[in-house]
Amino acid sequence: MIHDNGISNRSNNRPFEDILRARLSRRNLLARSAMLGASGFLAALAGDKLLAQGAAAATGANPEAGLAGGELLAQARKLVDFPIVPAAAGSGPVPAISSAYEYDILIPWGSPLQGPGQGPNYNGDPNRRPSSAEQAQQIGIGHDGMWYFPLDQGNDNGMLAINHEYGTNSHVIGKNLPTSLEDVRVSQHAHGVSVVEIRRVRGAKWQAVPSPRSRRIHVNTPVTFSGPAANSPLLRTAAGNPPLGTLNNCANGKTPWGTYLTCEENFNGYFGDSTYNAQTKTGTWKTTNAQKRYGFAAAGFGYGWELFDKRFDLASAEHANEENRFGWVVEIDPMNPNQTPVKRTALGRIKHEGAEVVEGRGGRIVVYMGDDERFDYIYKFVSADNWRSMRARGVSPLDEGKLYVAKFNDNGTGSWLELNISNPALRGKFSDQAEVLTYARLAADALGATPMDRPEWITAAANGRVYCTLTNNTQRKDTQVNAANPLGPNPDGHIISWRDSDDYTGTSFTWDIFILAKDTHGNGDERTFSSPDGLWADPDGRLFIETDGTQKKGLNDQLLVANLETGDIRRLLTGVTDCEVTGITVTPDRRTMFVNLQHPGDGNPAKTNFPAPQGSGRIPRDCTLVIRKKDGGIIGS
Repeated sequence: MIHDNGISNRSNNRPFEDILRARLSRRNLLARSAMLGASGFLAALAGDKLLAQGAAAATGANPEAGLAGGELLAQARKLVDFPIVPAAAGSGPVPAISSAYEYDILIPWGSPLQGPGQGPNYNGDPNRRPSSAEQAQQIGIGHDGMWYFPLDQGNDNGMLAINHEYGTNSHVIGKNLPTSLEDVRVSQHAHGVSVVEIRRVRGAKWQAVPSPRSRRIHVNTPVTFSGPAANSPLLRTAAGNPPLGTLNNCANGKTPWGTYLTCEENFNGYFGDSTYNAQTKTGTWKTTNAQKRYGFAAAGFGYGWELFDKRFDLASAEHANEENRFGWVVEIDPMNPNQTPVKRTALGRIKHEGAEVVEGRGGRIVVYMGDDERFDYIYKFVSADNWRSMRARGVSPLDEGKLYVAKFNDNGTGSWLELNISNPALRGKFSDQAEVLTYARLAADALGATPMDRPEWITAAANGRVYCTLTNNTQRKDTQVNAANPLGPNPDGHIISWRDSDDYTGTSFTWDIFILAKDTHGNGDERTFSSPDGLWADPDGRLFIETDGTQKKGLNDQLLVANLETGDIRRLLTGVTDCEVTGITVTPDRRTMFVNLQHPGDGNPAKTNFPAPQGSGRIPRDCTLVIRKKDGGIIGS
């Protein structure tokens, strides 16, 4: 989408692509090429052990090791062993899924929050879109990150917390710009989060059901702040208006104590200058350096909220600092409909793609976060103490701790640099820790963090490694492409992985490339993919990869499954024309998976009517797919 194409980082920090070139020596590239030919698709890092054992058998140097390696390889290959969706079948206006699997449709945009027949319903009629009051009782648009929180026995009933990243004006209100506050409210209420109870009901199909726990959290929902910046003047406005809402909710996280983390990404685009004249390119608002670093512009993304809602008017002195109230990780209790969502300022203000939570040494919470813009950074937060101990004392583990940003070195090592006002590199540039966190991007610039190619989803795998998608970066300048410098402009993206010291909590790490997407584009290679985005590692060693961007061979965006032991990749699902495949969660038994199709057809009914029947003329609607294996097996097997 257009709002993913910006660059706000004007620092001179050494970009990741330079480091990557140094890391990818010709020897490493040749090793990867040899493995591609030997076994279909082996990731160098994951497959080293098996490759070495197989090579020993091939040379006769160690037949026993070779035999053991062959057995290991055979066993590992069974981990991901379903029929792939052929590239020839992976385009068009409806999804395609592996012949071993099936899917159902759940909670499209406009569905009643309380289930069928339990409130206003929108079915995609182009002549009547929801009102603001109706939209506040309906599932939002822009389905993205989500998580399933089980109820009762868990596998048939639970709370689904689901993000609604965005919906364009033409899609939501049927016009390019709002003409009233009501139009703005419809758009605002389509954003945010839905917390909805779902259950497997008639014929084993899932649906939303009436529940006192279900609720909508949108741009006008009361929220609160917590942590070091909670009481900062940077989060107050002269108007004295209370903090409200969450928007552009992208990926997510979940905590061990059962709460949901929703992440605010491209929040800057909802603000604009109401006095701006597009023809003369003039207005009364003057941008600050901090606002430039976060990508604020007079016209925003063209939502026009500032025309009728002064909260989003950058020219309104009464509402100065309102923009600082967005860009945070927000904690929501899916079991308590009366809980006020909490913006956790200790995790920093960036364009948060997600928040992957793991338990590290001593029971401390570690949160990994990508800042999704070209040439921005990867962060992590480590709680001050054991999370159980902190909660027993009435302290949130997400309020006290240290925030770090990553610096990658040529030799496959890296460092986590702390964003702390006591650091001499920051002390003279910021007044206090609250300012460091509110302008975390500027602090990371000053520390010399490594600019990356759009860090998106991060997942921690059972093998102790952490994986991150770097979706793409076509704006990198490079005319020196050769075997030692293979990436040049990076339209296809890649996935990196690292292992932190001290059981996730340390300040050093080792890293390597898991896969370069361009290496999947060989002739006849059915595992081709580009622009990796969503990511989730299951406990058995599978890595689920979702894509968001132009794919080769005419494919729609897709869901793939990689074997972390062998690197083998198979296509499980393709979406519909011009959609993004995103969001991923499972029931506890992992026999049901939920994924989202976002902006199908970019909202154009001439491209697709999904999930309505093709030819119906209905406006396409974001929705969740419920995926099951026909034999009832583990998803991905």
